[in-house]
Amino acid sequence: MKSRKGFTLIELMVVILIVGILAAVAIPIMRGRVDSAKWSEGKSGLGTIATALRAYAAEKGATGTYPPSLTELGFIASDLHGTYFTIANYSIPAAAFVAGADPELTFTVRCTNLGTGISSPTQVDLDETGAWTETP
Repeated sequence: MKSRKGFTLIELMVVILIVGILAAVAIPIMRGRVDSAKWSEGKSGLGTIATALRAYAAEKGATGTYPPSLTELGFIASDLHGTYFTIANYSIPAAAFVAGADPELTFTVRCTNLGTGISSPTQVDLDETGAWTETP
């Protein structure tokens, strides 16, 4: 009698099933990691805008316009043009400067994912304390 070497159809089907289950679990996890990596570009731009806003407040003080536009802060389109985000994705929805003995700047800078192909979150905000807020 010959001894046969190889796998049976059932064994192959079980392996294919296991690989399918692993792929079904891994793909959403990978998509989340990819989106997170893409958002790092957006967050970097927000940090740059926040720094420019602080410099604007230090220079202009209470005489400045709040919230200033990105153009007033000295940005041009190529300054915030990355792989996933452009200047159109960034905004300053709120900013205020209170003059006095202890002047205070409060602000929120925002980056949205419109036109980026990133699924979640839809926007990220950065405030004057350095706190990040993600909106799903």
